[in-house]
Amino acid sequence: MTKTLIAALLASALALPAFAADTYSADGAHTYPSFEVSHLGYSMARGRFDKTTAKVSLDRAAKSGTVAVSIDSGSVNTGWAKRDDHLRGEDFFNVAKFPAMTYKSSALKFDGDRLVGVEGELTLLGVTRPVALTVTGFRCGAHPMNKKELCGADAVTTVKRSDFGMKYGLPAIGDDIRIAIAIEAFKD
Repeated sequence: MTKTLIAALLASALALPAFAADTYSADGAHTYPSFEVSHLGYSMARGRFDKTTAKVSLDRAAKSGTVAVSIDSGSVNTGWAKRDDHLRGEDFFNVAKFPAMTYKSSALKFDGDRLVGVEGELTLLGVTRPVALTVTGFRCGAHPMNKKELCGADAVTTVKRSDFGMKYGLPAIGDDIRIAIAIEAFKD
């Protein structure tokens, strides 16, 4: 009887699903980090980055995961080529020396089953600083067209560009940069 009970318990334990993190890759057509900064105190100048790659691991049961994002700094797009060329230069993103900025995290924050924040490190111009993101929207499910599992999120934060050594034009061009990130990622 004892052997039968042990065998039954072992069989049932092996039959339980293993909970592990699922991995996702960003869909470049639907993933855009954008920014806004005060321009001379009159208006907000806005732009985005058109080339971003990201890997996300997510274990919703354990409420944990990781995020690794790489943004092609040269893909900055404000809608005005002359300004974009200046932003790519040494005064701002210095893409010749720093072609990418990165964000990495292994600290996802949940409120119940809802992802509400990410604490990580942003590297820009060779300087790494802690940056917390507030997740304002998060949803996973089957994509309505291709039926693949997809997660999407919107996140925001504000950083001081001077903390990363980007000081050109201060204070006329604002120091506080509001960053908004829209991401959609398909399960690998």
